[in-house]
Amino acid sequence: MPLNTQSKVLLDQLAALGGKPLEEMTPAEAREDRARAMEAFKALSGPAPEVARVRDRTIPGPAQPVPVRIYWPKSLADHAASPGAAERFPALVYFHGGGWVFGNLDQVDQVCRVLANSAGYVVVSVDYRLAPEHKFPAAAEDAYAAAQFVATHAEELGIDASRIAVAGDSAGGNLAAVVCLMARDRGGPSLMFQLLVYPCTDYHDDRPSMREFAENHLLTRASMRYFWNHYLARPEQGRDPYASPIYAPTLAGLPPALVITAECDPIRDQGEAYAQRLKQAGVAAEVKRYEGVIHAFFQMGAVIDAGKQAVEDAAAALRGAAQLAATA
Repeated sequence: MPLNTQSKVLLDQLAALGGKPLEEMTPAEAREDRARAMEAFKALSGPAPEVARVRDRTIPGPAQPVPVRIYWPKSLADHAASPGAAERFPALVYFHGGGWVFGNLDQVDQVCRVLANSAGYVVVSVDYRLAPEHKFPAAAEDAYAAAQFVATHAEELGIDASRIAVAGDSAGGNLAAVVCLMARDRGGPSLMFQLLVYPCTDYHDDRPSMREFAENHLLTRASMRYFWNHYLARPEQGRDPYASPIYAPTLAGLPPALVITAECDPIRDQGEAYAQRLKQAGVAAEVKRYEGVIHAFFQMGAVIDAGKQAVEDAAAALRGAAQLAATA
């Protein structure tokens, strides 16, 4: 299926803006360019709904404090009179995208608010260290530290420690998958679900979608190489499972997953291949591919209908995971 009309219109508008390709920018230039685009990006996401409470803070990290933003859902008031553990909220630890090079808490503010309210979760959005100043595995270790913090501070956060999920988009989807591997390999924390939105899973990817959508579809093959080259200290790290989770010897013992992909996205096939490996390992994994759309559509619900639908589907999957875990 070709690009749908909404995706094509958006790509045409972006092309008309001109400017240097990402791969010709320094990381500082890329971050400045991204910052200039943030207001327009917020318009693409749609209105940011009110939640019960938002708090910015830092948590201990492996090298330095890690900034996080915590969202409590609007349904918080309904739980105020029910302090028992069974009445506590599930938690979602969310990692933003940006190729490990740029991105911040504001970039995913709208999505985190929607997921908090729609899924009924306390959402903890994580501002992990960025490359190239902080090479692999800095981002992954920050992400894992955030998941540990949520689990060990459940009472303070008002969450149920037995119902913690992780999520992320693009590079953040990579980190969510890696945190699940780390939690399994390191003996915790216990994670009940992983929501992987067009995740990067394979440094060496040369699958059909990487060739078919190599150019002119927002994310490009050249930009993926740019991101990986800044993130990794050495090319051989591309086969480290904590960089490319698809190379883990086994994916057995990982939490159930929903993998969301975009049809017209160069990294579509590596995300779907990761889901297939999860299934082969006996993990309950569902793939939802959205036809005719591009990378980053998940955060473009105001202009791409499939983006709004994907967020609704993600919230439904999170609600189902929380309900299942509550009855386990």
